[in-house]
Amino acid sequence: MTAIELTIAERKAHRADAHHLDPVVMIGSDGLTPAVKKETDAALNAHGLIKVRVQGDDREQREAIYQELCDTLGAAPIQHIGKLLVLWRPKPKKERAAAEDEERKRGPRDFKVVKNSSRGGQRPEVKSVRVLGNQRLTTGGLVKKGKPKQKSVKKRSLG
Repeated sequence: MTAIELTIAERKAHRADAHHLDPVVMIGSDGLTPAVKKETDAALNAHGLIKVRVQGDDREQREAIYQELCDTLGAAPIQHIGKLLVLWRPKPKKERAAAEDEERKRGPRDFKVVKNSSRGGQRPEVKSVRVLGNQRLTTGGLVKKGKPKQKSVKKRSLG
């Protein structure tokens, strides 16, 4: 993989976003090991924009580490200040399972509502209630309809 090329404006925006970040990966005296590369790759997948701290004092070695990380991981070099390196790579899209999508869809759901009897000493009343996607269940066991989404004045006048 080769490093991603960014425009000056894009690099400037990423540098501003990275200002408040703390270093996620630390590179010790062993240098750039396969474990460090793997950890940096995982951090780029999770965050997209990361800071890496290099413990060595040799500037040329830090530059070499910076270039090697960018080339091997397909990341864009954003900034190198002192012992901090800032890398960016677009986050990959998450793939969801079909079962997870089915779970998230709005649709009728069945709930059991338990109400204490109005007469003392009686067993509580248990009833099953079906709640549709635009409804909600109150704490008292009542089903409330969802309010329609309000349109702005401009959108109402257009159509």
